[in-house]
Amino acid sequence: MLRYLLCLIFILSVALAAGGILLAARLRNRYKHTVFSSLLYFQAFIFTFGFYGIWGQVVIKAFLSSLISADLLSRLSDMGMLLGLPFLIFAWLMLIRFSSGISGRQDNNWFIFWFLLINFSLVIFLGYYISKNTSVQPVSLIRYYFIFMNLLYSVVVSMLIFFPLKGRSFINNYDRNRIAPAIFIVMVSQCVPLFFYDSQAYIGIIFIFTFFAGNICLPVYLNYGTMLRAFHDETKKDLSFEDFCKKFEVSPRETDIVREICNGLSNKEISEKLFISLQTVKDHTHRIYIKTNVRSRVQLITLVKEIIGR
Repeated sequence: MLRYLLCLIFILSVALAAGGILLAARLRNRYKHTVFSSLLYFQAFIFTFGFYGIWGQVVIKAFLSSLISADLLSRLSDMGMLLGLPFLIFAWLMLIRFSSGISGRQDNNWFIFWFLLINFSLVIFLGYYISKNTSVQPVSLIRYYFIFMNLLYSVVVSMLIFFPLKGRSFINNYDRNRIAPAIFIVMVSQCVPLFFYDSQAYIGIIFIFTFFAGNICLPVYLNYGTMLRAFHDETKKDLSFEDFCKKFEVSPRETDIVREICNGLSNKEISEKLFISLQTVKDHTHRIYIKTNVRSRVQLITLVKEIIGR
C-alpha cells in the first residue's frame, strides 16, 4: 500500500513541477518582464531540490537499502541531502528577487553576493559539523536548518511584497494583500510536517505533497487568480482611457504623459507641452512602464489600444 502511495505522489510531484515551470514560463513569455524570469528560475531550482534532495532520499532508501550496509546507506543519504541544498539556496534567492521586483525594488549585486556567501558558508559549516560529530543525526540537523531558513525567508519575502516602494510596485493592492500572506502561509505549511517527522513514512509523504503543491501556488495565482486575469477579461471589452489609467494605478500627471505618448509626442515635446523638465518626463515614463509592465513606447501604445479598443 505504501509503495503504491509513493508512486502516486511521485507522479503527482512530476505533474506539479512541470505545471509550475510551464505556468511561470507562460508569464515570462507573455509579459516579457525580468520579474517573471526570477519566478521561472525559482520554480526550476525549487523543484530540482525537490527531486534531488527529497525524492533522492526516497530512492536511495527504497532501492539501495538491501544492497549496501546501513552505515554506507546513511552516508549516501546525508551526502545527497547536503548536495541538494545549493539548489534550495538559489531557489530562495530567486524568490527574494521576484518579491523585490514586483514591489518595485532594483537588484542589488552586493545583496546577492552576501546572500550567497552567508548561505553557502552555512552549508559548508553544516557539512563540516556533521562529519566531525558522529553523535549528531544529520537528517534532524538538516531538517531544522530547512525549517529555520524557510521560515526566515518566508517573512523576508512577505515583507518585501507587503511594503513596496511607493509608486513603483509592479502589482496593485488587491494582489499584494493576497500574495504576501499566501507565500508566508505556504512556506510555514511546508515546515509543519517536519516538526512531527521522525522516520514516519506517512508524515514524509505529507511533507512531499505540501512542498510540491505549495510551490506551484504562486504561478497558478498569477495566471488565474490575480488581477492579471481581469486584464485578460477586460481586453475583450472596450474601456475608456480613464479606466485604463485607473486599472494600472496611473497618477493624474502620468495620465497626461500616457495620453501624449499615444498622440506620438517625443519626451522633449511632452516636456514643452506640459511645462515640466525633460528628466521629469523620463522619470514618469519609467514609472508608467513599471506599472503597465511594458518596456517601450510601442508596447505601451499597443497595450492602450488593446484595452480601450481603439
